[in-house]
Order: sequence, then C-alpha cells, then structure tokens
Amino acid sequence: MISKATIDKIFSTIRVEEIVGEYVQLKRAGSNFKGLSPFHDEKTPSFVVSPSKQIWKDFSSGKGGTAISFLMEIENFTYPEALRHAAKKYGIEIEEDKREYTEEEKQQQTDKELLYKIHEVANDFFQHQLFDTEEGRSIGYSYFKERGLRDEIIRKFQLGYSPEQKNAFTEFALDKGYSKDILEKSGLSIFPDHAQDGVDRFRERVIFPIHSFSGRVLGFGARILKNNVKTAKYLNSPETEIYHKSNVLYGLNQSKQSISKHNLCLLVEGYMDVIALHQAGIENVVSSSGTALTVEQIKLIKRLTENVTILFDGDSAGIKASFRSIDMLLSESMNIRILLFPDGDDPDSFSRKHPQEYVENFIKNEARDFIDFKAEILLKEAAEDPIKKAEAIRDIVKSVAFVTNALKQEIYLKEISNRFGLSEQSLFNELNVQKQIKNQQVSAVQRPAVANQVKLEKVADVFETVNPLLILEEKLVELMLKYGDRVLDRKDEEDQAFQITVIEEIIAHLEEDSYEVQSPLNQKIIEEIKSGISENQLRAGDFFKTLMDEDITGKVADALVEPYETSDWAKHQIFFSTEEEVLPKIVQDVIFRHKREYILKIVNDMKAELSETENNDETYRKIILLNQLRKQLDEKLYRIL
Repeated sequence: MISKATIDKIFSTIRVEEIVGEYVQLKRAGSNFKGLSPFHDEKTPSFVVSPSKQIWKDFSSGKGGTAISFLMEIENFTYPEALRHAAKKYGIEIEEDKREYTEEEKQQQTDKELLYKIHEVANDFFQHQLFDTEEGRSIGYSYFKERGLRDEIIRKFQLGYSPEQKNAFTEFALDKGYSKDILEKSGLSIFPDHAQDGVDRFRERVIFPIHSFSGRVLGFGARILKNNVKTAKYLNSPETEIYHKSNVLYGLNQSKQSISKHNLCLLVEGYMDVIALHQAGIENVVSSSGTALTVEQIKLIKRLTENVTILFDGDSAGIKASFRSIDMLLSESMNIRILLFPDGDDPDSFSRKHPQEYVENFIKNEARDFIDFKAEILLKEAAEDPIKKAEAIRDIVKSVAFVTNALKQEIYLKEISNRFGLSEQSLFNELNVQKQIKNQQVSAVQRPAVANQVKLEKVADVFETVNPLLILEEKLVELMLKYGDRVLDRKDEEDQAFQITVIEEIIAHLEEDSYEVQSPLNQKIIEEIKSGISENQLRAGDFFKTLMDEDITGKVADALVEPYETSDWAKHQIFFSTEEEVLPKIVQDVIFRHKREYILKIVNDMKAELSETENNDETYRKIILLNQLRKQLDEKLYRIL
C-alpha cells in the first residue's frame, strides 16, 4: 500500500492541466482551460480544467474530479495504479506502508493487473536479450543497426529480441511465479492442446512493444528476420483483456506531446516508419500498425489535433485502402491531407536519405487535400472514358458527403466545380443523392436495434420528480466543499459578535434539527466533515480530492468548477457582487430555506399519519407550532404571502 505521506506529496505536486493535457487538446478560456470531451462525442468544447482548483469537469458526460480520477477514468487505472503513474511522471519516490497486507488485499490482484505486469516483465526480458546477450546483439541488435537506428531511439521505443530457444521467455516467467493460465491469456506463450510445456509466441523475432496512451505495455509486434521460413513476416499479440488493436495507435505514447505542439498528426503504415521519422527529428507521427484505421483510433488522435496528414509509399493497394480511411476521417470532422512518396520510397527509407529540414518541407509542401489526391488517382484510371470520369467525380463527391460541416461541404464542392468545370448545382444534386444513400445504409444497420427499443412509457410529471429539500441539501454540501473553512462574522441573540466557519454553521444547523440526510453520497461527505471537526480539522474541498472515491471527487468537481466564466465587466464600469462577497448572506439564506422545507416535510408527514380514531390534539399543537416557525422563516426570507 502507498503511504499517506506519498499520496499527499503526489497530490501537492501533480498538475491537472499537464496530465489532462496529454489526452485532451486544451485551450485557454479565462482562468481555466477548455477542450472537447474525451468521454463523449461533442463539437462544442464543454470539458473544463481549473488549474487554480486542480479539478476538471466534463459537462457533456457529467464526470469530473482530480488528475488522479481522470487517469482512473481514461486509462481504467485502479487508484494505486493512477498514483504510481503520476508519481513516475513527476519523479516522486513511492513509499510503502510497512504493515502486513490482509488476505483480501493480497487477492485483489485481478487478471487484468496481472496481464499488465506480465507484459512489463516480458518487455524487460526482450530488451535484456537484445542488449545483454550474445545472440541478441549478433542478431536483433545488428538488424536495428543495419536499419540505421541509434541506441537512444532503440531504447526510446524499448525495442527487443526474443531468442531462438522455443520456450526461453515461458520458462523465465514460470520461474518468476507467473502461472500457465496468465501466460496463455496474455498470448505471450502458447500451450498446444493444453500441454504443460509452452512455447514462446514471438521466438526468434525482433520485438516492438505496443504502448497505451499513458505508456503501459499492452502487447507486442514482432518481425521475423529469416527469409527462408514460411511464416508471417510480422506477428502481433492476440486480442486480450488489455489489448484491442482497433483501440491502439503505435507510437502515440512517444508522439502525443509533439502532435499537440504541432497541431498535426502524421499517419503512417508501419512500426519502422514511426521509428525512422522519430530518428529524423519528426516526432508527431503514429501508425495503425497494419490494421485498417478505426473510429476508435481516430478519436485518440482527435484528443490532440483535428489535422491529419496521411503518408503513403505509393503502392496501389495502399492507395485504395486510403480511400476508406479518408471517408472515416472526414466523418469524424478531421482535416485531411495526403502525401505520396516517390516510387520506391516509404517514410522509413525517405527519412534516412534526406536531412530533417528537407523531409519536413517535403511533407509540408507536397501534401495535398483529399480532392486533389482522389482526383489524380481516379482520373488517371478513367483516362478519356467519360463514364469512368463521371464515376470518379461521383466517388469524390461521395467523400464530401461524409463531411459533417455544411460550410466545408460547400467549399469542397466549389473546388470540385472549378477543377472539373462542372456546375455547382449538379454537384449539390449529386451530394444530396450520396447523402440519401449514406443515410439509408445507416438506417438499415440501425433499424433492427431501434425497432426493439420502441415502446410507449408514461412520462413522469416534472413536479413529481423535483425534491426541493434535496436540492437545498445539495447546496449546503456544495457550500461546505467550496467555502468550508471560510470564517463568517455573526451576531448572537444578544447582539454579541462572534465568528464561525461555514462548515461549523451548516453542521450545527443539521444537528440542531436532527435532520436525516436525503442523499447517501451527501451522508458520506457530511460524516467525513463531522469526523474532521472531532479531530479539530476543517475538511473542505481540498481534503476530499485525495480520497479514493470517484463519486466524491466528482461531487467536488461539480462544486468547484463552473461551466462558464463571467466577462470582465469592470472595464465597462459595470460591477457585480461575486458569490464570495455575499457568502454570509448566501449561507444564511440557504440554511433558512432548507429549514423551511424540512418543516414542511415534517408537517406533511404528521398530517399523513393522523388517525380519525385517536386523540390527535398533541399532533395538531405541534403542527401549529411548526407552521408558526415556518412563517417566521418566511419573514426572514422576505417571502410575500
């Protein structure tokens, strides 16, 4: 277990804007940052990060919390995993509690956690084989050197080597205490027909670790070096609980900062293309690793930039495959350019032939928009055949139909009109036809699912669902989280001045009326606050940020982060009171309103329990007294009755 002192150090050191900024393209918005939600599709940014409060809030999905809760949400980390990841990023040494773990804690190592651990073990093993064994250096290391890679690049991408011995890693992992079951689930070892003796999946290959966005090893790609062996040149890890190839981009962990900095992602085909460009000093590059581009992969890129340049080596199969990628990127509102390298070159070979500046300028100057790219390829095939030419233009318009922005669509159609000498009206007509076809295809796929979901339900009356007492309870908790340690100046019944904190005043109000908290989450927070008071601590928002409870950190985010910031009206000589400036009155008013609603609830409960057969004089007297108290509160609240 990580010690409390280490946890406190992590929370005091880490910066939420830096951690979130690795996953979301953030732009300054007043004192906060804003970006597109990584959890929910949206076109208008509603994801807010507050550097001053060290909190984030996603108003589209309702999620929110600290930098640690963000890592737990985006990477599916456990709380300790998120803490360790943040500590590693900021160079914080982890101190462990010296107590003995309980049996329950020892059994909390799930298969998922073990899969991450066995991949880290394998990654270290393969790197050790490459650098520190005679076989690894003479075969694997020599191969990378022949490809022109420097040691720092080999280490940056954690490249490795799996030896010729058929069970070298399997035996190593079993000796370390890892089970046959976890080795089989990871795909690192194969046990034919459930035999006891396993073999290494990647034996006699150079190894390319595949990392998550945050840098955890999820799987491996492996290349065989012998030419006379009848087997696949590249071999990838199978799908596992932690590795889904459609959700991963090779090189994204090493490239994400450069992509965000340049506001551009270069998309290539293979592992070596990514590595070679990095060695050439061009780091904003990722690869789909030989798989067809997926929507999930596009969304990973979109967290960092909306601009993509696809780099192809010019072979016909790759070019045709790019057409599908273009349409998918357009449908996700990405801006696309395409670059074809000269015949015989790919990003790897081209970057090794030329200096960095030449390669950068070539990519910048030679990349074309998708209309020019498709026009050149398709019209080349059509030659002078008018029917094929019409089909080619229809194919280009079909891509425009995937563009989600109407203004962009019109600009693209103008370009097509100018290029081919066609009327804009005919192109708009064709665009509408393509849209109808696309919508029909989508409807055909979705119709069965929709049909099963259609059913009539009674819509609840909005007035039945609103609980004013709960709303005011939420406000009281919000005030304690935001301003709990703020000192208020008050006067007692004898007009004597005294001071009290927001937390103490609200807790005193709740205890005075023996109020039963409505929300279980609010109950947890209030109990923590009361425990703090008993220990002479005022536990406000900052205290709750460090708790291992996603619901509570989400609640803190709701309290501390506002969706909008007011403009600077002072420069126009227009002045407003801030919430902090009128805090004493706000706290008092919310307490009075909450007390009033609580009285109404008690009165209504008492009326509902009245019996015609029993003597109810005492109950009626209580109801009369409670109504008198309610009227006094109405007067204090300036309520007109």
